Amino acid sequence: MVSGKEYVTRVFEQVKANNSHEDEFLQAVEEVFHSLIPVFDKYPKYITENILARLVEPERIISFRVPWLDDNGQVQVNRGYRVQFSSAIGPYKGGLRFHPSVNQSIVKFLGFEQIFKNSLTGLPIGGGKGGANFDPKGKSDNEIMRFTQSFMTELQKHIGPDMDVPAGDIGVGGREIGYLFGQYKRLNGYQNGVLTGKGLTFGGSLARTEATGYGVIYFTKCMLEANGHDFKDKTAIVSGSGNVAIYAIEKLQALGAKVIAVSDSSGFVHDPDGIDLDLLKQVKEVDRDRVIAYTQKRKNSTFTEAKAGSIWSLKADLAFPCATQNELNGDDAKVLVENGVIAVAEGANMPSTLDAVAVFQEEGILFAPGKAANAGGVAVSALEMSQNSSRLAWTFDEVDQKLVDIMTTIYTNSAEAAKEFDLEGDLVAGANIAGFLKVAQAMSSQGLV
Repeated sequence: MVSGKEYVTRVFEQVKANNSHEDEFLQAVEEVFHSLIPVFDKYPKYITENILARLVEPERIISFRVPWLDDNGQVQVNRGYRVQFSSAIGPYKGGLRFHPSVNQSIVKFLGFEQIFKNSLTGLPIGGGKGGANFDPKGKSDNEIMRFTQSFMTELQKHIGPDMDVPAGDIGVGGREIGYLFGQYKRLNGYQNGVLTGKGLTFGGSLARTEATGYGVIYFTKCMLEANGHDFKDKTAIVSGSGNVAIYAIEKLQALGAKVIAVSDSSGFVHDPDGIDLDLLKQVKEVDRDRVIAYTQKRKNSTFTEAKAGSIWSLKADLAFPCATQNELNGDDAKVLVENGVIAVAEGANMPSTLDAVAVFQEEGILFAPGKAANAGGVAVSALEMSQNSSRLAWTFDEVDQKLVDIMTTIYTNSAEAAKEFDLEGDLVAGANIAGFLKVAQAMSSQGLV
């Protein structure tokens, strides 16, 4: 009988051979695979059914060109993607990312992570992801509208309320979702549930904007309390300054923590008096400016350019990487540990490198992996789908309470899965195992498809 380690090693070698140029995807796969070795030892039928090799291969990858006109009348061309990774437990569900870094490796890693994240929510949604190498920064509203309309003209052939339900991600907020929904409706008629993150006037859900940031803090609250800590009087660093970061800060402040720093790709702001959330929202959500603008109205705050220093060099009790993948490396992790950090929770997708995660685990730092901690966004997206299907609109408090319940359950299930496989306290392994088992059971039941 092949052991779990032998099976996982064999499949990972195949994955590396078939995807040798896709670094982000291989990183995500390696992190999950290592956690699953004891699962295959306990359930050898999944080796016989070759579940892992089947799961790691997307059901479908769609790549397409996106031609559009800029404001100067010049023809521009970008590349669009949709990776429909797994529909074992429900329709494909995952965001769209508009950013110049987007390529097939990025959307595959995001889609692979989404399988486990969506499974952890307990809701019937499969894993998918998409996007384009389009940069919305510096573009006019009309340019963004023309691009999103062209993008949706192709994407609409492959999505639907019971097939694939995209949402937003980096570079895709309420404005972009509105344009995408309008173009889908123009081509297919009004189908409320085809996108989530919609405006409240056309089928969106209250608390969706806040969901990912709030969810990270709800999960972290469970993790801290289970280990004898809370947020009161703790200092925190939150990287990023977009939707996830802003609402993580909002909930942190509500629970008694003091957030002292935020960032964007240009650098980071340090405000020892505590981040002024209203000012940050004005800068990022209204003015759509860079974080350096914050310092112009907050005299004790300072700005450090990205090339001159890292936000992770600041001393704090809690750290929340909420910007993008691989933003926190092994050296950053060591500095955080030296500065006395007690907990790190990922608000972005795979923001910590494997080296960084290893440092946190070796040093006994409480660590919440993104696929568990940042599942609040997709959870409320699924709740938006439920409201659309039933033609109902729930109150903010109703949705928020459901989010609290979901994040608490994710923490509990991850912690218990880790304990069941003699990995108590390892939430990375626990989240991977709990997410995998539900998908594996569904795949096994549905036969060789």
